[in-house]
Amino acid sequence: MQKRGLIFYARMYRKILVQDLKSKMSYRADFVISTFGMIMTNLSGFVTFLILFRNFPTINGWDYYHMLFLYGFSLVALTPVQCFFDNNWNLRFMVQSGDFIKYCFRPVNVFFYFISEVFDVKGLGQLAFGIGTIVYAWVHIGIPVTPLVIVKLIVYLLTASLFMIALMNFAAATCFWIKGSGYVMVIMFRFKDFAKYPASIFSGIFKVIFTFIIPIAFIAYYPSLVILQPGNVPPLSWISPLFGIVFVYLSYKFWMLGVRKYDFTGS
Repeated sequence: MQKRGLIFYARMYRKILVQDLKSKMSYRADFVISTFGMIMTNLSGFVTFLILFRNFPTINGWDYYHMLFLYGFSLVALTPVQCFFDNNWNLRFMVQSGDFIKYCFRPVNVFFYFISEVFDVKGLGQLAFGIGTIVYAWVHIGIPVTPLVIVKLIVYLLTASLFMIALMNFAAATCFWIKGSGYVMVIMFRFKDFAKYPASIFSGIFKVIFTFIIPIAFIAYYPSLVILQPGNVPPLSWISPLFGIVFVYLSYKFWMLGVRKYDFTGS
């Protein structure tokens, strides 16, 4: 995509986003209730760790505050897929009903057009809770606050987000081939619950699966080690930005492959 094209899509997305937010804010009670519900759901995870660590001082070498940092890291990393890519959940219904065909006749990128239609404001509550959890754990761990550390945090949070975005793109696009693809979406989304735990607790085949096949370990564990263990960062953590970009690109191509299949044969 050329620079001019990027500017065009950025302006278009801004206009779509403003209109979507206006429509959602017209139902303020729904916004408040859904945001509160998201915060309470994430709070339950916080309480779970509190209860767990009252009985066990560490989990495979990870103490309470390091686990909280990982949990907050995973919440923030999951926010972009929650806010910007939530329309993937509707893809299978649009494909099955035939309504998806409308996206194929507009002079814009089909993926952009479809994804940009929905912005899930509930994710903002998750973002706020995740940031608060990171700050709380950060202070107790005693991580130094420097411009370089903050830049690393932002870069690797964005990196972690790429993996969940890619997973949900892959899962959503299976609807172009599989009628019951809703189960694929649910299973992939449930895997996010493993992101709040260090990959080191898994062994054998599960560690391989969660690292290289369904890369849940990259949603929080490997990227967070750049902040938590600056003197002992594994190679997989350093290369995770490149890995994430490639993974998102492949998920996009897979999604668009499904569009071409739908465009020619229908679903």
